[in-house]
Amino acid sequence: MSDQIIGLQDWLDTPPGRHLLDWEQAEMGRAVADVFGYHALQLGLPALAGLQHNRMPHRWLASQQIPAPASECAAPEVPLALVTDFAALPFASASLDLVVLPHTLELGDAHAILREAERVLVADGRVVISGFNPTSLWALRLARQHLWRLLGLGRFMQADYLPLPNGFLGIWRLRDWLRLLGFEVELVRYGCYAPAVESSAWLQRFGWLDRLGARWWPVLGAAYMLVAVKKVRGARLLGAAWKAAPVRAATTVVAGQSRQDMVKKDGEQ
Repeated sequence: MSDQIIGLQDWLDTPPGRHLLDWEQAEMGRAVADVFGYHALQLGLPALAGLQHNRMPHRWLASQQIPAPASECAAPEVPLALVTDFAALPFASASLDLVVLPHTLELGDAHAILREAERVLVADGRVVISGFNPTSLWALRLARQHLWRLLGLGRFMQADYLPLPNGFLGIWRLRDWLRLLGFEVELVRYGCYAPAVESSAWLQRFGWLDRLGARWWPVLGAAYMLVAVKKVRGARLLGAAWKAAPVRAATTVVAGQSRQDMVKKDGEQ
């Protein structure tokens, strides 16, 4: 697991990695800014300050290994809090309001991590997930590299364009998993529409594709970000009782008084 995390961290220092990180940082900030509660947790990828713009009083960053102090430092607003297995978090059930998973599912046991996220989230708690889109130009280049290797031409190819040892986790498959766990998808955004180039200059030249892609072919972005809400059957928020129930006048009944006596008394009146 550590080799996979180091591979992603090293890739984020490349021009396409920084391009992706800039987009995810901006989108993540907008996604978590208005999520309210008390406790928020980010699992992995310290290079992305996923909780920087969230205002919850208790925010933690978890890692599965102790990061190097220089290359993998977290944002000062959310320091590294614990080193733990992402599939066995040291939090009580229904104790967190927000869980952020930046490429976490692509680097580990996605099923186990999602089940653990569902366990620790409160009702109406949110999970924010980012990942690589398998229907994009970046994924097409990675598929071409794998094909060349199958044809015995791998020695002419460079390293993989994307650090995905476990393969892609497509958005439709992720939706199905979340639905089975009781989540309701609230928001999906795509980004990074430039071709799979390795030069920062060429990425800037293709910047106009990022503006057009979000409007004309949104599902072909190289990365996606998804926000889902945990729904619990039978659970609902209780609001204030604005209208008081009408108070009915009380009727005085004398103990031991029969019905005939009551009718006779009413007749005399």
